[in-house]
Amino acid sequence: MKALILCGGFGTRLRPITHTMAKQLVPIANKPVLFYGLEAIKEAGVDDVGIVVGETSKEIIQAVGDGSPWGLNVRYIHQEQPLGLAHAVLVSEEYLAGEDFVMYLGDNLIKDGIKGLADEFRTNKPNSQILLARVKEPQRFGVAELEGGRVVRLVEKPDKPASDLALVGVYMFDGNIMDACKAIKPSGRGELEITDAIQWLIDNGLAVDPHVIDGWWKDTGRLEDMLEANRIMLETMEPACEGHVDSESRTEGTVVVEKGAEIIGSTVRGPAIIGEGTRIVNSFIGPYTSIYFGVEVVGSEIEHSIILENSRVVDIPGRIEDSLIGQNVEVGRSPLKPNAYRFMLGDNSRVGII
Repeated sequence: MKALILCGGFGTRLRPITHTMAKQLVPIANKPVLFYGLEAIKEAGVDDVGIVVGETSKEIIQAVGDGSPWGLNVRYIHQEQPLGLAHAVLVSEEYLAGEDFVMYLGDNLIKDGIKGLADEFRTNKPNSQILLARVKEPQRFGVAELEGGRVVRLVEKPDKPASDLALVGVYMFDGNIMDACKAIKPSGRGELEITDAIQWLIDNGLAVDPHVIDGWWKDTGRLEDMLEANRIMLETMEPACEGHVDSESRTEGTVVVEKGAEIIGSTVRGPAIIGEGTRIVNSFIGPYTSIYFGVEVVGSEIEHSIILENSRVVDIPGRIEDSLIGQNVEVGRSPLKPNAYRFMLGDNSRVGII
C-alpha cells in the first residue's frame, strides 16, 4: 500500500499567514501539521509516500526532504493548479501504478491516527473506505449518507446536509478510483471532486465502506480550528524542561521548555510549550499557548495563541489571546490611541500597539 498526501491549494482561509508559508507547515504544539500526518502514515504501516505539491512546493520539500526522519520513502508530484482532490489523484497516476493507497489531506489532524482505518481496509478489502466524523457544520464538508452500513450517497458542501457525517479527509482506495476520476466532470466550482469520484464507484456497483471515528479530528484550514487543535495537542504533552527557568519564574501545570529557551522573571501556566532559543522575560504565558523557536516575549501577556519563529512581542499593556502571529513579526507599543488587540499577522509584519 502507498500513501498520497495532498499539500497543494492556496490556504486562502489562513491568509495573510499563507501568503508566505504553506498552511501544512504551520506548527501545532510546535510541530508542523504535516508532520503529524507523516507520523500517522508510518504508524499505519505505509512506507512509500507521494506528496502532491503546488505553489508552496519548495517549502514542503525543504521541510520533509526524502522522508528519512520518519522512515519513509517520499516522492514529490507537482500539480500545476489545485483543480480538486480527484485531479490530484489523476496527476499521481504514474506514481500510484494501480496499487491500493491511502489519501491524506496534509492540513488535517487526527489525534488517534489512521492505523485502525488502514487495518480495516486491508482486512475487508472494499474498493474504497472513507473516514467519517459527526460535525456541527456539515455544510462545510463533503457529507455522507449511509444505508445498512454502506455509503449510498456523497454530496460536496451541501446547502441542506442530509446527515451530520462529514468526510474527514482520509480515504482508502484500490485501483478503481482512477477510472472514477477519469469519468467525472468538473463541479460547479470548476474542480474534480473526490466525492463525485466516490459516488461514481457507488453508482457502478463497487463497495464503499464507512469508518466513523469516535475521537476528534481537525481540518486546520481556519484560525479557530488551528487554535483548537493546538489546545488539544498541548493537553497530550508531558512536562519537560531542557532550557533555563530562573528562580524568580514559575511554571504551573504541563509546561515544555525546549533546548536553549529561557524563562526570566515570568510565569508560564500550562499546558504550554516554549520553543528552542526563545526568551520569555517579565511576562505571563497563559494556557494553550505555543511559542515556536527564536521568539522573544518581554513585558507582555499571551494566552491561547500560536507565535511563530523569530518574532518579538514587547511591552504590550493588554493581554494577547486567540491569536496566530507569523514569522519574523514585531509587536510593540505605540503612543497612539484608541486601544484594541486581536491579531492574525502575516510574516515580516511590524505592528505598533496603541
